[in-house]
Amino acid sequence: MANLDSIFHALSDCTRRAVVQQLTGGPASVKTLAEPHAMALPTFLKHLQVLEACDLIVTRKTGRVRTCALQPETAQAAEHWLSTQRGLWERRLDRLDSFLTAQTPKDPDDAAQS
Repeated sequence: MANLDSIFHALSDCTRRAVVQQLTGGPASVKTLAEPHAMALPTFLKHLQVLEACDLIVTRKTGRVRTCALQPETAQAAEHWLSTQRGLWERRLDRLDSFLTAQTPKDPDDAAQS
């Protein structure tokens, strides 16, 4: 499995994110994936190569048709990292909220005397 840096690099581009989104509906041919994008096929293929290099997608060729499919395990690794970070920051923000709440006077008369 590719490392998180390459996964997030791959997802940093809107075309590649759109391809991943398209593939959530199931495997699709390169031609089908390329249709909504206004770019030359060789340019589009470079995007697919980036996604394949980090294991977000896998391609297979049957005859003349190349089909792409998501590799859910790779996306799950990125989601796990994001989930861990989200939990960390939620706890930090909860502690900050508790601290700030404790610092705020509850009685409006106390605030006027400060």
